[in-house]
Amino acid sequence: MAFAIPVDLAPEVYPLAWLVGRWEGEGVILYPTIPETRIRQVLVVTHDGGPYLSWASTLWLMADTAERTADDAEDTATGASDAEGAEGVEGAVDHGPVWATESGYWRLPPEHPEGLPTDQRVVELLLADPAGHLTLYAGTLGNGRIDLASDLIARTPDAAEVTAATRMYGLVRGELMWAWDIAAFGERLQSYASAQLRRVA
Repeated sequence: MAFAIPVDLAPEVYPLAWLVGRWEGEGVILYPTIPETRIRQVLVVTHDGGPYLSWASTLWLMADTAERTADDAEDTATGASDAEGAEGVEGAVDHGPVWATESGYWRLPPEHPEGLPTDQRVVELLLADPAGHLTLYAGTLGNGRIDLASDLIARTPDAAEVTAATRMYGLVRGELMWAWDIAAFGERLQSYASAQLRRVA
């Protein structure tokens, strides 16, 4: 699908313009405490003219794997045990149960740290999920790639302990590729989820 910079997008977030839109696709989750499971994702990135982008993501278990992983959903580091968060997302009824939802904002601070290449920018991502986590990521953006590491992870008393996380997003031949690593349940930082998404709107 052809992409054009959205009308009224704030100039401050032009370097993130390629994220704006609705994305759909499939991927996988896998962790020492979670068996390999196929997932479906809908990601919506929007703006209201302010100097930030809004982010909303929902992951569903694929229907053919939902039954064998249903017991794991309650204990996952980021998951939701029911369909909370799927309301209003077109096509939700065609998938298995919701595994995880999150919402938040992308920001581009104006400063350019000394030593950072001129073709890169500092970027921040603030996320909240209904499993009880608030995460602040910080990293760099440049040449169609974003690399992030957790700067702060706060959680409610009953939320699973997640001590660190990293994310990578890349635009490859018009598709959005992403990978998410976490350190949770006493495990070291390692791959947790990844997916390949296509722009649909």
